[in-house]
Amino acid sequence: MSETHKILVVDDEPQITRVLRHSLVAHRFDIRTSADGISALDTFHDWHPDLIITDLQMPEMDGIELCRQIRKISRTPIIILSVKGEERTKVEALDAGADDYVTKPFGIDELLARVRAALRRVPIEHEETRLIEGDILIDPATREVIIRGSRVYLTPKEYDLLLFFFRNRGKVLTHRTILAAVWGGNFTEQNEYLRVLVGQLRKKIEADPTKPALILTEPWIGYRFNTSA
Repeated sequence: MSETHKILVVDDEPQITRVLRHSLVAHRFDIRTSADGISALDTFHDWHPDLIITDLQMPEMDGIELCRQIRKISRTPIIILSVKGEERTKVEALDAGADDYVTKPFGIDELLARVRAALRRVPIEHEETRLIEGDILIDPATREVIIRGSRVYLTPKEYDLLLFFFRNRGKVLTHRTILAAVWGGNFTEQNEYLRVLVGQLRKKIEADPTKPALILTEPWIGYRFNTSA
């Protein structure tokens, strides 16, 4: 991994920041740390990191609000550190714009793999052609999504999933295929990630999320995106 990659670690537990700093510096990352969301925002504006690793529970400004503030101005990858059993909070963090989460306690090798995967996922920029079919319009240049005449506001991961579905509309896509495309090859067994994200996306784009007509479930296989709905 290039030594030019800058990572901002945000956690109010000194022992966690020490461990992360030591491990990440050993892998040739440039590291800065903050103990809360407010100071992290200041560092973000001044330093422009390539990736953020943040805890959820912190004083002054928590990790979820930090995600919201970052997403107003940037698509910098964000990895959440979360205590086990906080699934509702993890979902809230993903809704707020987080790209991934790692449960505490965690192995440093797992975290490093997720960091590498997040840094590899370079968004598609400056694609001029708008994608239009049926009641759906997607503009990859601006990441604007319009469905049934109304603009839909998506988190970065929701947008990536919708774009992948749209480009493969009509095809049966396996869980592994989708996970590899949206999260990277290290996450092909993380079906829970996909289930949560599909549920979030359905709430935003389906006319009736309880009876999905766009994102169809293919039992035991994956999903199929149906633009003829």
